[in-house]
Amino acid sequence: MTIVEGFLSHNQCRDSMSWENVLGRVAFANCDPIFDGLEDEWNILPAPPSWLTGHLLRKDCITAPIPAADYAKHSDKLLLIPKLGIVSQGDVGSVILFGTRPIEQMRDVALPSDSSTSRALLKWILKSMKLDPKFIDKGPDLNAMLNDSDGALLIGDRALIAARDYPDLVKLDLGAEWTNKTGFPMVFGVFAARKDSPISVMNKASKDMLRQYNMFLNDESWRNQVVNRTSVKLGFSEQRISEYFSVEVQNKLDNFSKQGLEYFLKEVCEMQDEITWLPNYE
Repeated sequence: MTIVEGFLSHNQCRDSMSWENVLGRVAFANCDPIFDGLEDEWNILPAPPSWLTGHLLRKDCITAPIPAADYAKHSDKLLLIPKLGIVSQGDVGSVILFGTRPIEQMRDVALPSDSSTSRALLKWILKSMKLDPKFIDKGPDLNAMLNDSDGALLIGDRALIAARDYPDLVKLDLGAEWTNKTGFPMVFGVFAARKDSPISVMNKASKDMLRQYNMFLNDESWRNQVVNRTSVKLGFSEQRISEYFSVEVQNKLDNFSKQGLEYFLKEVCEMQDEITWLPNYE
């Protein structure tokens, strides 16, 4: 295929893929229980959390799980889908501050660019501990980050893998720290859509995603298939992935989680507006 043919093929593909038929998803395992199995019904757009915010605003997809902190910045343009989120009730296992010295002695901390929620949350936690390290923006590579800084924040699959591969590093689980300090669950990601999106399409997307997650929770055979695929993908045992999905990360946004989300948006993100939820949701 020539360069011109490849360019034409790419653009024809884009033209045929209406944004209303596309679901954005975080390119981490924490959303596998929702999106595994939806590929036949929807086009799936995987990306890092913060990138999904841009995709959503540009109408590259009908909905996407974006960082809660990004929703605070764009709440005038976005609404939230009830019942779905990326939530921890304590340890999250995949949003972790790693370090080569005790947290109280960290002079500088490297921050990744792929999630605004974890960055805002870490700064809030350290401020509440009366700590004021220097923050440095870096790519999400643990060794490179710790070569230049005392601490390094990682999220998603990279954090899961680093926690396994570097057991001797100092670690602070941000989900556990938030719950310890506030008593609330931590909502890292919210399922958002543009306010000008067709309500019927948003309703279909939300119902399909919730149906898929409920099947993961209630159908043992399907759950085992999803766990197996994720464990193979990440190189973990099925027992570890099952624990991750049941104990650490959940995708259901219940009323108590909504309270935690509201507190985070007001306390950490200083959001003044009330949350706009998808109307006519059943």
